[in-house]
Amino acid sequence: MDEVEVSTVVYVPPEEVYEFLLDFPGYARYSEYLDRVVQDGDGSPGTNYDLVFSWWKLSYTARSAVTDVSPPTRIDWRIVKDIDAEGYWAVEPDPDGVPADVETASRVRFHVAFDPGSASDNAVDLPRLVSMDWVIEKVKPLIRKEATKIVERVVEDLEGQERDVDLNIHAGPDSV
Repeated sequence: MDEVEVSTVVYVPPEEVYEFLLDFPGYARYSEYLDRVVQDGDGSPGTNYDLVFSWWKLSYTARSAVTDVSPPTRIDWRIVKDIDAEGYWAVEPDPDGVPADVETASRVRFHVAFDPGSASDNAVDLPRLVSMDWVIEKVKPLIRKEATKIVERVVEDLEGQERDVDLNIHAGPDSV
């Protein structure tokens, strides 16, 4: 499994961060490659999301499902077609991350794990002479970049202003 995890500190309480993260369709405005998100459900376990991506000459709709929630600390999800992938958002108080002029802080963690070898060859209509392996190798670095961008933009929206965000990026041994 390839893995990437991005975490940072945001200057709002965990409950506020959690409620913000439940608005999954809003993520489309954070990604260059995510065109839209269609939600079927209320954000609780069993809620499905169709994530419509486009990159290069390809378009693809991933279907994810919320598998578990633990308010206000965690939202678990998995991809339910074409590739073995899962992840979570985790939120926890971070008293060590509170600057003197800030009331509260939370650590936000976005984690994704996926098996590139599990990608279905029929998932995407590929141009002639383009292999799924080639696409996967090109997309893997984009996953890390997009995860970073999403966390930075979540912080900006939660805090109401842009700032330099100190990101911790962790990747597994075969990671992006």
